[in-house]
Amino acid sequence: MKQGRSCSVEGCNNPAARSFPQNEIAKLSSKVGFTLSTTGRRVYLCEKHYKQVKKELKKTRKLEKLRQGLPF
Repeated sequence: MKQGRSCSVEGCNNPAARSFPQNEIAKLSSKVGFTLSTTGRRVYLCEKHYKQVKKELKKTRKLEKLRQGLPF
């Protein structure tokens, strides 16, 4: 992660630990319960928010694989 990057969640000023494409996280932000304060292509998340997003991504990807008939 670049030095000086902070979490893209509104109200959070923790240092960023991970980054994701914005279109992937924008779909999940309503499920997770936070709003993003970024306009770029990438979303930067701290450890706390990354954990929340990781759980939702896992559920979403599992459901998508089931829908397509692929083994998970």
